[in-house]
Amino acid sequence: MTPLTQAPATDPTTLYRYRDALYAEDLLIVGLIQLDLFSGLAAEPTDAAGIARRHGLTARPTDVMLTLFRAMGLLELKEGRYGVTPVAREHLVQGSPWYLGPYYASLKDRPVAADLLRVLRTDRPANWGSQTDQLDWHRAMEQPGFAQSFTAAMDCRGVFLAQALASHLPLESFRSLLDIAGGSGIYACSLCAHFPQLKATVLEKPPVDRICAAAIQQRGFSDRVTVVAGDMLQGEFPEGSDLHLFSNVLHDWDVPIVRELLARSWAALPAGGAVLIHDAFLDRDKAGPLHVAEYSVMLMHATQGRCYGVGEMEELLTEAGFGDFREFPGGAARGGVMAWKR
Repeated sequence: MTPLTQAPATDPTTLYRYRDALYAEDLLIVGLIQLDLFSGLAAEPTDAAGIARRHGLTARPTDVMLTLFRAMGLLELKEGRYGVTPVAREHLVQGSPWYLGPYYASLKDRPVAADLLRVLRTDRPANWGSQTDQLDWHRAMEQPGFAQSFTAAMDCRGVFLAQALASHLPLESFRSLLDIAGGSGIYACSLCAHFPQLKATVLEKPPVDRICAAAIQQRGFSDRVTVVAGDMLQGEFPEGSDLHLFSNVLHDWDVPIVRELLARSWAALPAGGAVLIHDAFLDRDKAGPLHVAEYSVMLMHATQGRCYGVGEMEELLTEAGFGDFREFPGGAARGGVMAWKR
């Protein structure tokens, strides 16, 4: 298998972005055609809550949509109100001689566009990949077949992303890692490969725990990485670790669940322990970057979450009792935010 401290010879970031951005254009179709959002905002700039009321939308997906359109350069935010940019006014507002509505309207019945409109109005995620015969993502992970294929997908991504993050982290003083909802254990194994003093435990619910244990054994890390069966959404986290990892986990959940998870992490960590959040983060003003805003649309479609801004995450960590924030670069638009228990 690929050594977990080895980076690829070429940069796959563009390939990650092709996949992560797949649903963003469908959200533009919805905003332009089904909602006629830009015409409304050209006539009357409005705050996010007003936009949601005007179109019968819910808060979380509205946030994702407005973030995307700001990152695309189609909306601007001034004094708390969203208005159109010159390019949107000229090409996305009805009545303009350069209006592109009919060009996009021919695609308005795409299945993902229909999914996104339902998510915007109900805040209920669509099925993974728009599969109509599948359970919602979280429940589907309890089915062995789906759990195996999804975990494999996240594992192949993690081989690159884990080493890209690990090479920038200062973890020499930590001894025990708890990888919360760690999937295949690829991040726990990679961090242990980079830091010889580190041992790790992966917390995963069945049947992923068995998939994880097999993957760890195949990678030759069973002596340093163990698996504990458990649902992160139920009960307290295991104690005894001085470092907690949420890698590509919090983006699957809305703010109330994120708050709950961070509070459980704080409670289980010793004084001086730290939490590391590895994810795709928006900038502090949430006006970009575009590729993260695009990825957030995919998350909004299939999960209960979205991408968070760095400032948002620091606020949530502060509420939980953490401080002393540090940011670290990673691979393919991902990075790390680390905070210590006060």
